[in-house]
Amino acid sequence: MQYKILALDLDGTLTNTDKIITPRTKAALQAAAQKGICIVLASGRPTVGIEPLAKELELEKYGGCILSYNGGKIIDCKTGETLVQYAFPAELIEPVCTFSRYWNVVPLTYDRNGIVTEDPASPYVQEEARINRIPVRQVENLTAEVTYPINKLLLTGDPADMPHVEELMQQEFAGKLSICRSQPFFIETMPLGVGKDTSLEILLRAKGLTPANLMACGDGWNDLPMIRLAGLGVAMGNAQAPVKAAADWLTADNDHDGVGLAVEKFILEEN
Repeated sequence: MQYKILALDLDGTLTNTDKIITPRTKAALQAAAQKGICIVLASGRPTVGIEPLAKELELEKYGGCILSYNGGKIIDCKTGETLVQYAFPAELIEPVCTFSRYWNVVPLTYDRNGIVTEDPASPYVQEEARINRIPVRQVENLTAEVTYPINKLLLTGDPADMPHVEELMQQEFAGKLSICRSQPFFIETMPLGVGKDTSLEILLRAKGLTPANLMACGDGWNDLPMIRLAGLGVAMGNAQAPVKAAADWLTADNDHDGVGLAVEKFILEEN
């Protein structure tokens, strides 16, 4: 069987509009796991926001992984071991927060319980809390609060403004951070060189595999690197245009079992 690792974005990909894994998709993934496929839940979400889906798919039983913070961390669900970890440069937290305030976007990060931010009332902060089902803690000064290692800062703001803000940020922090949008209202900022693709490459090497053994499904801008890396890159029917252009296969949207259909075709029906 060519594909040994199946990397799945979550929001807009694995889960439907209601943030639920549909029965057909769940059945296909459990059948794939029983065949020995290593399922990797690959998301910009924090680890705590991915764990419920990992439990639902019984990845601790089958040996799947959680790739959180857009590649900032990978955990082996069976052993609990951290396989990959990148720390956000501490000296860049204040510059990113200052940049955010100037351009009227709200930065946030995470502690072990949930979201930490200066503006919990922001609708986009609330959306991140809803997606992950985690609480929000307000702090007076985010930079002063973050005295512990973090994996990323998330910038949140009006979708109409974010393409321009992302462009400006790419210029401001060129050669210092990896920056990309994951949703129209989210800009992910990670340590330089970090992405879903770079962390998946480490995982592949650790398992003695190559990108040819990877099947990846996604819909957003931050999924582009892993779609390009994979031996089989699958774009959702609801994917952004660049993701569709880069993919090897276009499946149905996330409300019509797009992941399940792709898994049935390329993993379960493979002879």
